[in-house]
Amino acid sequence: MSKILVLAEKPSVGRDLAKVLKCNQNKGSYIEGNNYVVTWALGHLVTLLDPEGYGDKYKKWSMETLPMLPKNMKLCVIKKTSKQFYEVKKQMLRNDITEIVIATDSGREGELVARWIIDKAGVKKPIKRLWISSQTDKAILDGFRNLKPGSAYENLYRAAQGRAEADWIVGLNVTRALTCKHNAQLSAGRVQSPTLAMIVQREEDIKNFKPKDYYTIIAKNNNLAMEWSSNDNNNRIYDNELAKKLIAGLKGKEGEVSEISESNKKQYSPALYDLTELQRDANRIFGYSAKQTLSIMQRLYENYKILTYPRTDSRYITRDIVPTLKERLKAISVGNYSSSANQILKGTIHSSKSFVDDSKVSDHHAIIPTEQKVSLGMLSKEEKNIYDLVIKRFLSVLLPPFEYIQTSIKVKIGNESFKAKGKVIKSKGWKMVYDKNDELEETSEDGVLKEQVLPNLSKGDKLKINSIEIKNHQTKPPARFNEGTLLSAMENPQKYIQLDKESAKTLGQTGGLGTVATRADIIEKLFNSFVIEKKGKDLYPTSKGKQLIDLVPKDLKSPLLTAKWEKTLDDISKGKEDVHNFISNMRNYATALVQDVKFSNDKYIHDNMTGKKCPVCGKYMLEVKGKNGVMNVCQDRECGHREGVSKVTNARCPECKKKLELRGHGEGQIYVCPNTNCNFREKASQFKKRFDKKGKVDKREVNNYMKKMKQEAEEFNDNPFAALLKDFK
Repeated sequence: MSKILVLAEKPSVGRDLAKVLKCNQNKGSYIEGNNYVVTWALGHLVTLLDPEGYGDKYKKWSMETLPMLPKNMKLCVIKKTSKQFYEVKKQMLRNDITEIVIATDSGREGELVARWIIDKAGVKKPIKRLWISSQTDKAILDGFRNLKPGSAYENLYRAAQGRAEADWIVGLNVTRALTCKHNAQLSAGRVQSPTLAMIVQREEDIKNFKPKDYYTIIAKNNNLAMEWSSNDNNNRIYDNELAKKLIAGLKGKEGEVSEISESNKKQYSPALYDLTELQRDANRIFGYSAKQTLSIMQRLYENYKILTYPRTDSRYITRDIVPTLKERLKAISVGNYSSSANQILKGTIHSSKSFVDDSKVSDHHAIIPTEQKVSLGMLSKEEKNIYDLVIKRFLSVLLPPFEYIQTSIKVKIGNESFKAKGKVIKSKGWKMVYDKNDELEETSEDGVLKEQVLPNLSKGDKLKINSIEIKNHQTKPPARFNEGTLLSAMENPQKYIQLDKESAKTLGQTGGLGTVATRADIIEKLFNSFVIEKKGKDLYPTSKGKQLIDLVPKDLKSPLLTAKWEKTLDDISKGKEDVHNFISNMRNYATALVQDVKFSNDKYIHDNMTGKKCPVCGKYMLEVKGKNGVMNVCQDRECGHREGVSKVTNARCPECKKKLELRGHGEGQIYVCPNTNCNFREKASQFKKRFDKKGKVDKREVNNYMKKMKQEAEEFNDNPFAALLKDFK
């Protein structure tokens, strides 16, 4: 009897598919039923072959072997997950398997995961595609009823392959060129380089910013605060003497209401979430990194099945989703969401163009709840926070607009005009979901008077002025990027850099740097390569990052060029462009980049140089901080000598509970607390003696040890050797 093989991207998804398809024979690497065999990847099982695989000459990093341009790019099995690959291949090649269903993530990268496995396995069987936006049983069954032929996604595969090969050709060539030229670990790429360039440019803008003083004038009576405004509606005065003179002329004068205007206003809900907007809000509100938000979303989608596919770039749903909205509302009608959900269910759901638009959905619709009933008690705090953002946004687009009456008052004091504004809420509409009352502040940070509760006044009313004062302000430099604003800059770089109109238009049409699925990884890569760092929420370029941008060829730093490539990849996925032409252009570009680096006169200066010379080659060594401690590494990559300076251990400081570092060598090794406000340190031999026991240590023994250690630490601080060791790091 013939069977169909279903390939999922992860074991958890595979198990869900197997359950729906009634496969119950768990064989470890796959689950089998009467009609289906469900197996899975572990993310990518196959990747592009490293340069070393194309010949021994590439094993040594050398400028002479660049550019590396293999005639035909080859695939290889990833060693770490090779066992699963060969299990998947074995099932695919079974005689009773007559068809393969690709059930990896519904997107460009998911397509690549599956196609590379099939290609490397050498399988030539009919392919169909499961394309779904949620992991509920209903969505899976509906998806299997509407499977599409694999050929319908051939262009998507070509685009995915083109992206991977372009990153290899450009990224590896320019990284090797920079590293060989400057004898330092430097990396560059078509998305990471322009992203880093924006962070470095922002730091330069802040450094070169010259603050400018300006002044505003506020007049008050008992019930009203008013702000001076010029004839052209400007509230700023840049001359302090002029401000003083203006106030002097108004002393003792009363005000007269010269104009009152009222208008009815409506404010509609913000659009539904796509991944980037969700990552921005999660960073702003909760401080979550882009990577963290995506990870949480993935759990809510895959494990709990309560939210739809996360890696979407659309903020709209399609018309075929509208009939399912009632079921989705019933599913979320729990806890604080129930009153809003029930209110919507009692009325008629209007499918407004503001959130229903087929033309604005390509692969996946906006992130919304599924029809799966939610159990809030099952969610962690972080999961609840992300779920809460999505549900409130979903409810808000289905609720009426926020309505209010906007009132503006103009008051004449002498010959000068002062203004105040306020609003009266008519209907909270969608804002009822958020249950937040805006705090009314007298002035905002930039000196513009905020809305306030206005007294009942009529035109011609006289106002006694109790005080008129000057408020001092300074213009502010542009804010540093945080992860949320960096995501905005990656999505719309034309708003953050100076470009001519035509270039800005091109950038606006291409979707910016990277994709919703890759931006979080790009930011992580910048952290991991030590070119940016985080202080509080703000992102700073490191010395290495600033120098790298000076060394990277100008073209590669341009978001315009990268955005054009992304547009080409999108066109390839739609069959409008040829992938071979794209790769040919990338090969030519990589060749030009290598030449640019090779003949550059720029120098790279290590900012982590130590005063210690390498015992092997005599060059000065570099101090490198890793996840598990600090090492001294020879700056000459060919030499490669390294030695440990300190190692982070699992032992805890008895005073501040931080992990202790082990420093030194041999009998001179000591445990040191890295906390600069803590002086604890102890010889390693003494430490080992305390814990060199077999079996478990009970809690009382640990507490006694901690107290003793603290006492000894205090005694040690009185020791004359403590002063000598204090600066030893």
